[in-house]
Order: sequence, then structure tokens, then C-alpha cells
Amino acid sequence: MSSLQAQVGAALTSIRNPRLDNDLLSAGMIRDLTVTDDGAVSFTFLLSREDPATLVREARAAVKQVAGVRPDAVKITVVDPAGTAPSTHGPPGAPQSAGLGVPAPVPPAAPRLGRVIAVSSGKGGVGKSTIAANLAIALGRQGHRVGLMDADIYGPNIPRMFGSFAKPAVVGGRLHPLEGYGVKLMSIGFLVERDAPAIWRGPIIMKVIQQFLQDVDWGELDYFLVDMPPGTGDAQLSLVQSIAVSGAVIVTTPQEMAVGDALKGARMFERVNVPVLGIVENMAPYTDPASGIRYAFFGEGGGERLARETGVPLLGSVPLQPGLAARADEGRPVLSDAPESPAALALREIAETLHRLAAARSAELPVITQ
Repeated sequence: MSSLQAQVGAALTSIRNPRLDNDLLSAGMIRDLTVTDDGAVSFTFLLSREDPATLVREARAAVKQVAGVRPDAVKITVVDPAGTAPSTHGPPGAPQSAGLGVPAPVPPAAPRLGRVIAVSSGKGGVGKSTIAANLAIALGRQGHRVGLMDADIYGPNIPRMFGSFAKPAVVGGRLHPLEGYGVKLMSIGFLVERDAPAIWRGPIIMKVIQQFLQDVDWGELDYFLVDMPPGTGDAQLSLVQSIAVSGAVIVTTPQEMAVGDALKGARMFERVNVPVLGIVENMAPYTDPASGIRYAFFGEGGGERLARETGVPLLGSVPLQPGLAARADEGRPVLSDAPESPAALALREIAETLHRLAAARSAELPVITQ
């Protein structure tokens, strides 16, 4: 075995099949591996219908990173061990089902909603809803038509953050979203009593998210932000299966524990072919303008570390300034209540950066039709 072939084999063993809890080579998923001296690589990939289709994409990416391999000469033939006819896996950027005998269902696009952006985090308590609410307001004040859907079924916070608690009107069998600070809003918190626990299983969560997408009269939007619950569970999978998501924004705090959990959230979106547009670091160090003292309550640099590890940009850092949480609790978003504060200035800059990134990806993001 040549040195290059050994390196390619090592790259393939770095990828694990979560269903089998084993690497690709040990699981017997790689057959007929051929590596030529000039850097061409070819092999057969045995992928059953129960395996994640993203494994093929991961294998291709891992092999291309091996020094000496020609990226344009990597050929993967995907075969279903159950007997589906083989096919050659498509180029990078193809849908995760490319090359499979039976394609996975592609989530429908919703051009009337504009760019669908999931605001997510790996764990709770990092201020994800605060970031989602203020980003929506900032985008609205840039002149965009914005909707914000609260997908945190177990702990909906958007009603309190916007100071909106009315019941949405039903017109022609469709819910009309409430509006706050120029943003259209929908949350399960508008529909159930404030102290009613949501003791629901996954199928019900998926149904609620689908109804919010299909049975709410959102009108024509430029941006549709979705405030996700923490973690990588039913709500995240339900969203990406129900609609074509343009991208995700991952929120973390500087501390290492939050960064580690946020990394899992970022990897989850990558696995379902949703690009991570960037990282937002919340609760970053704050400098007291009166004394000049810099306070780093949760450490610093976590956002930058996460951005480097995921290979996506750091959209910005929002300082943990006094009064920020109290304003959110009272339905007074900082962008409206203290528009010249350090946190508000950071959030406006993050929204502008997010818009530039979305515009740069215009070929991949949904186009609004009038």
C-alpha cells in the first residue's frame, strides 16, 4: 500500500457512521479503494437507506483534504447494499441525496417568506432569543420586511420580549401575526396560557411548526427569522424538513462550555445541508464608559474560537451591559430602548453584516417574487 493510499484510508476512518457507531472502513462501507500516484482517488461507497446521506459528502471532503490528492479527481460510486442500482456521487454542493437510488425528500421553498434564517444555540441561557428579537428589529429598521417565528415550543420568550400577549386574529381560516417594533410575530405563547406547560412529543412539535409556516398569513417578507429552542432536537429537524432554510446563525457566550455546545449545533446544520452564515458572541466583555473598567463576566474569545473551528465568520460580539436583561423582561428591546448603547450598536452592525452575507449568497438563497 502506498503512503498516499494509507493517508486516504486514515481520512476515511476519521468519519463515523452514527447508526453503526463505527468508522467507514471498519463498518465495511468502503470498497474497491484505488489511489493512483498522480492523486486520483476512486472507491465504492455502500450506503443503505438507513444511513445519513451526508456521509458521502463528508467522505469526499475528507479525501480532498489529503495532501497529494487532486480535488477534481475524486470519484465515489454510491451503492445501496439492498440492491439499488449504483450511481456516481455528484459534485460538491449537490443535494445530500445526490447519487442515491432513491432521493431524500427536498424541503419546499417558500419565496414569499424571503430568506429563512434559523437563530440557534447549543444550550439555553446564552441570550439566543434576545439576539433573534433584536436582529429582526435591526433588519426591519434597515428597510426590510421581517417576520419572526418563535419555534421554542417549550419555552417561548418572544411574546415577553416584544411586550405582546394578545391572541392572534383568525381571518379566512388563517392566523394573522401580531406586530411589534415593525416585525411580524408568531409564537405558541400567543395561543396558550402563560403558565400552561407544553408536555408534547416530537410529532406534535413538528405539527405546530408546520402550522406556523403554512397557516399564518405572513404576507410578503424579505427575511423570516426563526428563534429555535436550544439543542439539536425535534424542532430543528422539523424546520429543515418543512421548509428550505437559507442559513443558520449560531449564538454562543464566550465561556468554553457554551462554545462546545454551540459547535454541536453548528455541525447539526451542516449535516442537513443548511449553511451556517456566522457566529454571534453574546454576553461579551463590557467596558464601563464612566470608569473605563473592562468586565469579562463570562471570559472572552469564545466566539472567535468557534468561528475558527467551524470555518465561518464571527458576525460580531454583543457586550453584557447593565440593564440589558431587564429591558428584555419588560418588552423593551435594547435596539428601541437604548439605540446608542454599546449592545445596540453591536447588534445593528451584526444585522448589516448578516444582510451583506445573505446578499452575497443570493444564488443559493430564495428569491422574493412580487
